[in-house]
Amino acid sequence: MKRHPRSGLEMQDQLLGLLIALTACAASLGAANVHGICTPKDLKGLSGFRAGIRFDTSGRLEKWVGLKCCEWEGISCNNATGRVTEIRLPGFISTTDFVYQSEMTGWLSPSITLLRSLKVIDLGGLMNLAGTIPPSIGFRLPKLRKLYLYGNQISGMLPESIGKLWQLEELLLYENKLSGSLPPSLGYLRNLNSMILYSNQFSGTVPSSITNLTGLVHLDLHNNSFIGVIPEKIGQLHNMKELDLSTNFFGGRIPLSITNLTAILVLYLDTNNLEGEIPSPSRLDQMPSLSFLRLHNNQLTGEISPNFANLISLQRVSLAHNRLKGKIPSSLGALSALTELYVDDNLLSGMIPELMGQLSQLLILNISNNMIQGPLPQEMSSLFNLQIINLSFNEFNFSSIPQWLLRLPSLSRIYMAGCGIQGEIPESLKIMPSSIQELDLSVNHLTGNLPSWLGTLTQLYLLNLSRNSLVSDVPESITKLNALGVLDLHSNKLTGNVGQVFKMEHRFPQGSLTYIDLSDNRFTEGIEQIGIGEQCGVQFLNLSHNYFSGRLPTTIGTCTSLQSLDLSDNNLGFNLPDALANLSSLEVLKLQRNRFTGSIPEGFLNLSKLRDLNLSDNLLVGQIPAGKPLTDFPESSFTGNRGLCGKPLNPCKL
Repeated sequence: MKRHPRSGLEMQDQLLGLLIALTACAASLGAANVHGICTPKDLKGLSGFRAGIRFDTSGRLEKWVGLKCCEWEGISCNNATGRVTEIRLPGFISTTDFVYQSEMTGWLSPSITLLRSLKVIDLGGLMNLAGTIPPSIGFRLPKLRKLYLYGNQISGMLPESIGKLWQLEELLLYENKLSGSLPPSLGYLRNLNSMILYSNQFSGTVPSSITNLTGLVHLDLHNNSFIGVIPEKIGQLHNMKELDLSTNFFGGRIPLSITNLTAILVLYLDTNNLEGEIPSPSRLDQMPSLSFLRLHNNQLTGEISPNFANLISLQRVSLAHNRLKGKIPSSLGALSALTELYVDDNLLSGMIPELMGQLSQLLILNISNNMIQGPLPQEMSSLFNLQIINLSFNEFNFSSIPQWLLRLPSLSRIYMAGCGIQGEIPESLKIMPSSIQELDLSVNHLTGNLPSWLGTLTQLYLLNLSRNSLVSDVPESITKLNALGVLDLHSNKLTGNVGQVFKMEHRFPQGSLTYIDLSDNRFTEGIEQIGIGEQCGVQFLNLSHNYFSGRLPTTIGTCTSLQSLDLSDNNLGFNLPDALANLSSLEVLKLQRNRFTGSIPEGFLNLSKLRDLNLSDNLLVGQIPAGKPLTDFPESSFTGNRGLCGKPLNPCKL
């Protein structure tokens, strides 16, 4: 029988077994502390760890040969005892010569717990290291101070014995597949300063014993499935600087004690089910250093307290997507360090306070989707650093955009949808001090033409003028918008040719047009230009509810990035081009209520990502190609084509 040659790693494992025996013999002769030589248990532990790894792209483990394991790469020992004290084999390797992301594929062997003098385990970011945390880790490694297993495929529960690691200072297990509840024994880790467990599958409640960890500086549990309430005594963690409990399922109220976190810099509680009012510090010495606060995507109620201004170090705050009501307190104008304020999608009312004009460092202001009334205070003309403003969908009812707003020297992104703006698109947009990059004036009462000077806005990435009463053709000058990525002109009264939209010159690295919505207008020509040119990077294209006629061009097959195509409710005819089958990324295809003839191309069976199809009310004939994804769609996707047959419609007649 032919024998398969052993791999180099297997042969090394056999040699290590022999060396362990020799080392034990040396130890019996009093040679255990010879420089560089491991003790038998440590050598056995490292051998077991090595045996669990099938593949190591860094090549570090291949160099683990001989008795002198204290000289192996990634291993450190106590010179006096010869015991291994550190395993440092992180995935990210950085030297003066190169930076390299390595991988290890295999299992975390429980034999690592034989290394009883370990102080540091750093196996973070190896990407494919699987297995579980050894249940006996707390009993076997009493000297452990740093445990880094982040960025791997580690699964199972966090063992109860972890509470025995009384010297542990840093526990970094984020980005794994750990599950189950956190053990209450974590509360015994009085020396712990960092516990970072985000992006796992932990569930259950957070044990109240965690509030015993008074030395904790950084606690990050975000992106798990924790439930229950935030521990009531969370405010006892006086050394806490960063607390992130976001993206979980915490409910109940935010504990009042949270204002006692006097060292806190970063507090993220967003994307949970938190209720009730926002606790606010009653004194300046409570949370005096808090700079970053995120409470968005909860169910918080009540008003924003004037005491919110006691958070004197706030730089970024998001209270968006809650149920907050009342006025924006004028005291917020005292937050001199504030750079970003998000209060959108609440129930706020009243007017923007004049003192908001004192926020000289403000870069971003989003108060959209509330019930705030106008006018805007003239004092806001002092916001010289403001770059982004979103006033959309309030009760402003502007007759026009305030001219002082368009003179702000740093403003480049303006969102004023649903603000009651009337008249023509203001020409002052073209002479703004800072080149405009995003402009949303949708859902207003704009009239008149699309002006030719739009072509001078060469830094424009997003243009949304939808749901107005604009007329005329699309100006030829729009082809000069080399940076344009999003164009939304739907639901106007625009006419003529759309060909210039597809002729736009797109130059790297400025980007290309990926989103086009010209639906619900009166366009008649230009559809033949789709896909013509050096590149077609469009991902979303909606030309529905217009008056296009003629043939769908075969060049549409070059738009291989298309994910959604809607040409419904036009007068398009002739056969469906086979080139549509080239759109392998297509998820939505709507061609209903046209005059397409012929059969459905067999190539449609290649559209494996298609999840929404409508070919109804055309003049299609023949058998529907048999197979997925077409057979997965309901009858309504094909009805109104009298000549079509086959699943999901009636069988074809022989």
